Amino acid sequence: MSKSIELSQTGASVAVTPVAGSGRLLRQFIFIDEGQLQEAPTVQELLRPLAPVRDDELCETILARFLDDDALYALPVIDAENKPLTLIDRKHYIEFFSKRYTREIFGRQNVLQLLAYEDYRNGKPTVVEDTCTVEDVAKIIIDAGMQHMVTGFIVTRDHGYAGVANGHDLLNIITQRKQAELYYLAHYDALTGVPNRVLLADRLEQACRDAERKGKLVALLYIDVDRFKQINDSLGHSAGDAVLRKVVDRLKTCARRADTVARLAGDEFVILMENLADAGDVEIVARRLVKLMREPIELHGHSLVATVSVGSAIFPTDDTAVSALLAKADAAMYDAKSKGRNGHRRYLPDTAMYNPAKMLLENDLRQAIERNELVLHFQPQVDLATQTIPGVEALVRWRHPARGLVPPGQFIAIAEESGLIVPLGEWVICEAFRQLKAWQAAGLQALRISVNISALQFHQRSFPAFLKAQLAEYGVDPGLIELELTESALMQNLDEVLQSLKEIKLLGFSLAIDDFGTGFSSLSYLRRFPIDRLKIDQSFVRDIERTPVNESIARAIVALANSLSLDIVAEGIENPLEKGVLAGMGCTEGQGYLFAKPLAADDFVQWLAAHRSNNVVRLADPRAAQRV
Repeated sequence: MSKSIELSQTGASVAVTPVAGSGRLLRQFIFIDEGQLQEAPTVQELLRPLAPVRDDELCETILARFLDDDALYALPVIDAENKPLTLIDRKHYIEFFSKRYTREIFGRQNVLQLLAYEDYRNGKPTVVEDTCTVEDVAKIIIDAGMQHMVTGFIVTRDHGYAGVANGHDLLNIITQRKQAELYYLAHYDALTGVPNRVLLADRLEQACRDAERKGKLVALLYIDVDRFKQINDSLGHSAGDAVLRKVVDRLKTCARRADTVARLAGDEFVILMENLADAGDVEIVARRLVKLMREPIELHGHSLVATVSVGSAIFPTDDTAVSALLAKADAAMYDAKSKGRNGHRRYLPDTAMYNPAKMLLENDLRQAIERNELVLHFQPQVDLATQTIPGVEALVRWRHPARGLVPPGQFIAIAEESGLIVPLGEWVICEAFRQLKAWQAAGLQALRISVNISALQFHQRSFPAFLKAQLAEYGVDPGLIELELTESALMQNLDEVLQSLKEIKLLGFSLAIDDFGTGFSSLSYLRRFPIDRLKIDQSFVRDIERTPVNESIARAIVALANSLSLDIVAEGIENPLEKGVLAGMGCTEGQGYLFAKPLAADDFVQWLAAHRSNNVVRLADPRAAQRV
């Protein structure tokens, strides 16, 4: 059975379908409407019509209700006009009646007399109308110090009692909605609103499985806008963005209703055609698309033509491997470009499998380690209470001889696709060990260095042995090395993961879960993993001082870390208000542009010296700085 969750900021309505045995509900989102959001949901979603207590009822009767129902956490009290008076907390009520003589004295008294007794703890309840939004209630509970997270709060309708709601349910729904928002941001293109590469890959795999079962065909149309760079260079990036949105509109016009239009990157798009009975339908859509794109686009008083080159490949005719199908459609598109652009080419067995730009960057990356082009930068991690620097995070950068500084976003994905992420990750670990040893030799204070470990690298069976060999090579203290893993890396082949984690811990390393809260780890597994620290993802930190959802989730993560005796650090702190909120909720460490951007090793040493002299180096405008 499906249920709907409406997001507050992302522009999509979501249908959620649980999958039996998966335990990962959020992985099954299907976006059914990519239009504007509806109004934010109200507390009616959380409403429980619990029978209330009348203010003239006997305390003995109320006590019996608590004793008969262990799941009852609190009882609302109303007057004769159905207006709420208070909320009786189970814990305090039971504790009061467990004292000597109190049951004999107050058992036959009415509840108003008990509430007036000075020794009975009676906190002021939170009362909200059923039209109040989830965000507003979350803010109210946070402002009240989270005291109603367990006892809950009273909900009224037309100022009369309607029911109660549980604070835990409130936290659950705002967490789900935030995760759904993150899912949207991770799976949909921000500029055009269509699925991105990640979601396309998921839909393509599903479409091919269905086609294999039904005896149907699946086609990919790979589309590239001809000479798009000239449009950007002559009219500017804002005009280029407008053109890309116009292109998407036309792609949707040409595609069938059931087709998926996706943006891969830049000016590259894909149309996924599934459940095909005739391969000829692909040619019809491709020709229609090429023809429509020849029509001028009116933009800011300019009339321009943005033609496209289209390549297509068909499953299972051209390939039965899903991963190879996109590459073959890409190759067919480059064939169309080589034949003069503004046209369509089908993939054929003799089509050259060649993407010049991607192949060139991949080849350069293979040689980058040998050429000593990679370098580590270090971002300080600051103790929010003492302002001391217990550690740094090591972040890889690529100084290309011709391209200059290449951002990780442009080469990490290629490294993962090509498998180069393993030797790249090994270089990062070795360089972190070397730098730690060099700092210690120079007399620098002992610093913890955090290193990101990719899922592919972590799942190499030889990974623990590699770490052991590097410890012997560099002779560093493994207690000063923290390995950061994502939730998705840990939630695969759980028995093997647990064994690897135990082997790594035996070597003396500490372990952290990076970007915590954005994945789908189970609390039961989290208890089993020998994890030392959680990192709050920057998406929960951003604007936390004025975003109740973010504050609620961050507060819950801090509470979870405390309950499991884990350290915690927040990423992406950019202003003093964010820092203040996080410090106030008990977050111990933070990192971000408020303190320092990632720095080269020598620059970090200088920054550290300035920091110790209370002359902390900061960016003049952290939000305007380039993120790399």
